[in-house]
Amino acid sequence: MWDLVLGDRRINSLRLVAPMWNGTRGIHRLGGAVVPEGNQKKERKMLQFLNNHFYDVEALRGYLLQREMSKVHLKNRSFTWLEEQHGPYSAGAFFILKQGGAVKFRDKEWIRPDKYGHFSPEFWNFREVPVEAVDASDCEINYEGLDNLLLLKELQSLSLQRCPHVDDWCLSRLYPLADSLQELSLAGCPRVSERGLACLHHLQNLRRLDISDLPAVSNPGLTQILVEEMLPNCQVVGVDWAEGLKLGPEEQPQDTASPVPA
Repeated sequence: MWDLVLGDRRINSLRLVAPMWNGTRGIHRLGGAVVPEGNQKKERKMLQFLNNHFYDVEALRGYLLQREMSKVHLKNRSFTWLEEQHGPYSAGAFFILKQGGAVKFRDKEWIRPDKYGHFSPEFWNFREVPVEAVDASDCEINYEGLDNLLLLKELQSLSLQRCPHVDDWCLSRLYPLADSLQELSLAGCPRVSERGLACLHHLQNLRRLDISDLPAVSNPGLTQILVEEMLPNCQVVGVDWAEGLKLGPEEQPQDTASPVPA
């Protein structure tokens, strides 16, 4: 520790502290952390890669989107080849479990993957037991992946809540489940519109349909009315029938508290 004299002012107790290396976060107390050399090399390689392949932000966005779609395509690859060895129920269940969803075989408990994506292999023993319920909420199922889901010919309940890739085309493919499907939830699916809901007219055995929080539906109240007419035996939930319905000038509520002009 030293005392410094700067002009006519004395600065006391200037303490010099040796830099400390913490093993992972670099050197501290030297004006911020210093990135370890190995990380610096990785960053330089990444920056060089980006510089060599992308000349603007749009090109980079396109590349990242293509990578993301490639991952989705891989997750939705066909598992129908498992049908020959394990039967359609186990093959379809395997696809859902790999997606992170849950399945319920008839008279069995729900089977769900843990936080690491691992699940019990006991379902392979249920070759002859139909799958009666699937919870695919938040899964990345798309049009191609439905080939695996449609193996479950006796499916009664299906939840596709908040599935980002379920769209109108996907709903148009659900007709093979018309004889069995009784409950369907599409709540929170951002790509489902009125046109997709119109494709559900094949599912005349539906008893409950959840169409809440569908941002692509422009007029939820009117859509609910039309879906109820299309599926008269189905309870359509999730929408206030008056939501989105615009009243004409003569139907607007009058403010009776306002004074009447003389």
